[in-house]
Amino acid sequence: MKFQRIRPLKRSGFVRNVKAKFKISVKIIMQSIREKYNKTVVPELKKQFKLKNSFEVPKIEKTVVNVGVGKFLNDSAMIADILKSIETITAQKPLQTKARKSIAGFKIREGLEVGIKVTLRGQRMWDFIERMVGAALPRVKDFHGIKLSAVDSDGNLNIGIKEHMIFPEILPEQVKNVFPFQVTIVTSAKSKEEGMALFRALGFPMEVINS
Repeated sequence: MKFQRIRPLKRSGFVRNVKAKFKISVKIIMQSIREKYNKTVVPELKKQFKLKNSFEVPKIEKTVVNVGVGKFLNDSAMIADILKSIETITAQKPLQTKARKSIAGFKIREGLEVGIKVTLRGQRMWDFIERMVGAALPRVKDFHGIKLSAVDSDGNLNIGIKEHMIFPEILPEQVKNVFPFQVTIVTSAKSKEEGMALFRALGFPMEVINS
């Protein structure tokens, strides 16, 4: 008796529908957050920090996604998989960064492509932030909020993502390799205090320390 392999057409259609609905939901949330910044966050922080001009209120300027691929230099298939995954997550084609100098101990030569980078601005930036804050981070095991130490002295937020597959765009059944990456959200804040206030006001799930 011969068995015929059944193609998962219905499943593929289901996945497309789910992803489409998710994008619509994210768009609605994104608009509400941007409106929240203009209507609520700006006057709130302006009052809190006694700023004279609304343009002085800290804001998010760009988001940078970085992946170190130094240990995969001899695995072109892995690097190709990472490039594809990062493009799927950020909706933007990534760039490969090169080593600025040679490091003999790590067998790295100057000019060798050792990283993958994406810089997001505008709507793509907000789309990514919404997916990360609203869908990806809550899927992290034992997540209790973003560490306060993740905000540096300049008011920028640095988050280490241990598993790229926490993002809803990545289908688990298609994942061949799990890899970590770094997310840096750059703001116009002048201090850690301003940056922290901005992220809290925007609804970022910052860690709460009970005194």
